[in-house]
Amino acid sequence: MARQSGLKEAKPIAYQLRPTPQTPNSSYPLLHYPGLVDTSQLSPSKASKIFEDNGWETQWVIRYATSQRAHYHSKTHETMVILNGRARVRFGASDLTATEDPAADHENGGVEIDTKPGDVFVIPAGVSHKTFNATPEMPFEILTPGEGRGVGGVDLDEIDVSGFVMLGAYPKGGQWDFCVGGEGKEEVGLPMRDPVLGESSDGLRGIWK
Repeated sequence: MARQSGLKEAKPIAYQLRPTPQTPNSSYPLLHYPGLVDTSQLSPSKASKIFEDNGWETQWVIRYATSQRAHYHSKTHETMVILNGRARVRFGASDLTATEDPAADHENGGVEIDTKPGDVFVIPAGVSHKTFNATPEMPFEILTPGEGRGVGGVDLDEIDVSGFVMLGAYPKGGQWDFCVGGEGKEEVGLPMRDPVLGESSDGLRGIWK
């Protein structure tokens, strides 16, 4: 199956993250597609269209501050693409204190990944994630309306993507929550299509079993 325009040949790296006392994680692995979206094609609208064409609904574009609190979504899978800037993301381990401090105590386990523009992540429900060491340093801001729950009627290409900016999407009908540890998660089924590779077995349709 031919890839959509704007996607490079990049195979996903799969990380199987074990449950921790505070983080359910998932039997499905975290998927990281390094540099999958060609940076010459990396506009918010083009990234959003790739997701939309595969049945994933863009719900937010966010400029991140230098750090955030670790959290996971208990009811839906998530995909994110890096639009601008760089950061490190810790997956699979919750914070042990209620803080955004990147140096704060956190659970053992998980994996830390340095990100760059064009990277795509597919995050199973229950897998925690914490963005930190984000550059360029700018204040946190949700750049789309609706408190991160929809972008209807917005011209995404009018958004200023300076700073460390990501775009997030969910399988259509998915509603995200914000769990910080210990809340558990629901059983969330296999999406019909990978958010970037569609029905290809190179993506989650061939990897998530």
